[in-house]
Amino acid sequence: MKTLVVEKPWGKFEQFTHNLLSTVKILTIKKGEAFSLQSHKNRTEFWRVLRGEGEMELDGVKYKIREGDETQVSPGTKHRIFASDTEIKVLEISTGDFEEKDIIRYEDKYGRT
Repeated sequence: MKTLVVEKPWGKFEQFTHNLLSTVKILTIKKGEAFSLQSHKNRTEFWRVLRGEGEMELDGVKYKIREGDETQVSPGTKHRIFASDTEIKVLEISTGDFEEKDIIRYEDKYGRT
């Protein structure tokens, strides 16, 4: 999945999915927090940072992220997002079979592994 940007005389639009069934969420991660290191078997996730800065981890590799950054998380990829000095908001568009029970947690500071 890649964002499609279409310029128009009145401005532009950004298309994130096309003819796909999807689940759309906005994740808000509090300053200094992270969600669990996890993976999914049955869905792909597209992330776009809406606000803030932080770090994402994909299969053990950490990347700095900031507003406007995008990535795709494929099924089976271990992933998480850390908020650093500020809260971070991330648009998440999931395609495939979306079910919260599909989460496999590897690390979780809230005791949910």
